[in-house]
Amino acid sequence: MPIFTSACPRNCYGTCGLRVTVEDGRVTALEAHPGNRATPGGPCLKGLSYLEADPARLLRPHRRRPDGGFRPVSWDEALDVMAERLLDLRRRFGPRSVLYYAGSGSKGLLNGVGLDFWRRFGGCTTSYGDLCWPAGLEATRTTLGANRHNAPWDLANARLVVLWGKNPAATNLHQMVFLDQALERGARCVVIDPRRTETAERAHLLVQPRPGTDGALALGLAHLIISRELTDREFIRDHVLGFEPFARSVAALTPARTAAVTGVAQAHLQALALELGTVKPVTLCAGFGMQRTSNGGQTMRALMALLAITGNVGRPGAGWVYADLQTDLFGAAREPLGCCPPQVPDPLVRVSVSAARLGRDMAAQDGPPLRAAWVERANPLTQNPDTARVRAAFRALAFRVVVDSRLTDTAREADLVLPAKSLFEQTDVIGAYGHPYLQIRQKVVEPPPEVKPETEIYWHLARRLGLPTEGLPGPGDAEVERWLEARLRPFPDLSLERLREGPVLAPGAQEVAFATLSFPTPSGRIELLSEEAVLRWGVDSLPDYRPPRESAVPGPLLRLLTPNNKNGIHSQFLQHPALRALDPGPGLAMSLEDAEARGIRAGDRVRVANDRGELILPVRIELGLRQGCVVACNGYGGEHGGAVNLLSLGRETDMGHGAAFHDNLVRVEPWS
Repeated sequence: MPIFTSACPRNCYGTCGLRVTVEDGRVTALEAHPGNRATPGGPCLKGLSYLEADPARLLRPHRRRPDGGFRPVSWDEALDVMAERLLDLRRRFGPRSVLYYAGSGSKGLLNGVGLDFWRRFGGCTTSYGDLCWPAGLEATRTTLGANRHNAPWDLANARLVVLWGKNPAATNLHQMVFLDQALERGARCVVIDPRRTETAERAHLLVQPRPGTDGALALGLAHLIISRELTDREFIRDHVLGFEPFARSVAALTPARTAAVTGVAQAHLQALALELGTVKPVTLCAGFGMQRTSNGGQTMRALMALLAITGNVGRPGAGWVYADLQTDLFGAAREPLGCCPPQVPDPLVRVSVSAARLGRDMAAQDGPPLRAAWVERANPLTQNPDTARVRAAFRALAFRVVVDSRLTDTAREADLVLPAKSLFEQTDVIGAYGHPYLQIRQKVVEPPPEVKPETEIYWHLARRLGLPTEGLPGPGDAEVERWLEARLRPFPDLSLERLREGPVLAPGAQEVAFATLSFPTPSGRIELLSEEAVLRWGVDSLPDYRPPRESAVPGPLLRLLTPNNKNGIHSQFLQHPALRALDPGPGLAMSLEDAEARGIRAGDRVRVANDRGELILPVRIELGLRQGCVVACNGYGGEHGGAVNLLSLGRETDMGHGAAFHDNLVRVEPWS
């Protein structure tokens, strides 16, 4: 029975290397690929669920009926409807009346075909920013010059591991392997998180700041390290820009002041500062959720400053672990377009809709207004902030197409739903953001008869519209492989043949990032003082702390945190039968103190509300949760009673045009 090299393309740190066994045209086994050192344990439960057929999978195009339901249609009918409606809208309003919204539900070079098609159409409107991580990306780029970090297995060399706002036991399982190796060698682990997570059970010290005050905590720790003369003076002298003004700026953040802002005891501040200042090497792993606040970029800059002033960069076992983009080689072929609108306007593509403010910006477009939307690899009606506005903006359109494998909340708003391929049904090349491997995702089985890969949909639609198809990968595996080989050609060590043998380290990949201590910043140093941060984002040149826009004060309001579910990736997987059996469903985690103050007991149903919306959820009491915040995992949608983003405002982060999901306050009260 044949065994193929492949990889999981989901939006996850892992991007696991896979060995795929196929019998009688069906995938029957998945196991770790030994060529990927970063994912030694193989696929998680989500990945293993690929082995089970999804009974809700869409197997043919569906068109909305007048009564609001859907009926299956042929591809000829679907293509005819799309061609007729798109040509009419282009004639009446221009091509920019169509919104092309592509998310990160599945990674791959072929994702670039979508924008190529819309340019041939004459253009479109598209989004900028990102829901996930851009504040941290921009903070890293302006501080270190590039988003790269030490290889995942290097974590085993650390003597102190700080997991700040990160819960890899739920979201980055393979990192736990290397954390355990470090602990077995005598390393210490600090977890900084308002929740007592599964990961925190490994920690020697758990620090629980008020959500949104992590920047103040980092700056307060910097004050202690500097005042106790625990800095690495030689490293600072040779490789850090702006230390003196930074030291002056943190002078006011005394332990008493820091404790008052963050809620962290002074004894914990003193202990953590001592560890950071005396133990080497230190690896600081920062999570994505922490930078999903209005002060997220400056918070991440403050965290990196702790590594800079202690000399924990560019050495084995030391450094900043956030996003490793060493596989980001292909320029315009990758998706999404990037953090920011282009500085020079694109003659065809209008990049004018913020992903964080999707509903508001869609409704505000003019010259022309939006009249249609094409959505792929995304489910914005559950995952983007301000669900009510996003829904209203989609319903105001004249025509909507969604490409997906199931009827998500967004697909239920569409006029046409086109069935998406699975990861086993088309070959592609994928990078990663948790490790430096490029991998192939091989076609190993044929798709169902009425399922077409997105590239083939675009090719057929281009022909219907009378657009040129040269350069678009047409039907057939050979066409796709020729297209991919052309993208790999500039890199002599890369080819589909080589990738079929196993994962390949990106050209020039560094096991220890910045090992030469040369930084691609304007000064060539780690920039604690960044003029680019001022010019581009309007923040202070030094890392500073400002409270979140919605700041909790003593009273009835609680901060809502909306992390990922361990058994899902945003709105993917949660409805899969194999995982649904393990999932308790949506709920609200509360501290015992907050619950008792409101007369709420475990299992009670509560109303979670603010001026944007409300949800009715059962309560789970978490004894390790910090008082003043509540937790509801994202990803659940209308079939579960509503998305958590009914409660969120479309608000951007201070850097990178990210979404400030964790800036939202709610009321929680008994419901019956």
